[in-house]
Amino acid sequence: MPLSEHEQRLLDQIERALYAEDPKFASTVRGARLRKPSRRRRLLGIALFIVGVALLVLGVPFNPAGFPAVSLLGFLVMFAGVLLTLTAMRRGSDPAEPGQESPGGGGPAPARDRSSFSQRMEERFKRRFDEER
Repeated sequence: MPLSEHEQRLLDQIERALYAEDPKFASTVRGARLRKPSRRRRLLGIALFIVGVALLVLGVPFNPAGFPAVSLLGFLVMFAGVLLTLTAMRRGSDPAEPGQESPGGGGPAPARDRSSFSQRMEERFKRRFDEER
């Protein structure tokens, strides 16, 4: 959810104060943003899933001493692949990032649509809050 104009101004003031007070720390914090997951991470997750499924299926006939160790290993590899892929996709497709395309693929979402939505939500919240008083 985007910030209101008032919140954005407050955030800008805090940033300016931080830069004025400790520019070295501010530049360190600014440069420490997390990278977006790469396509390689998603492909690795898919590959792990496929290898896990193969191990799961191949572990059925190769069942030494009655314990399905190969199938269990396959399940764990498959599960790790799914987790890796889903976390990479979730982090990589954050529409709140500036400059990213909207999920519809029609380019960046217009700022006026977001602000009008946030204004409507703020008004609803204020009305509900006032009704409770």
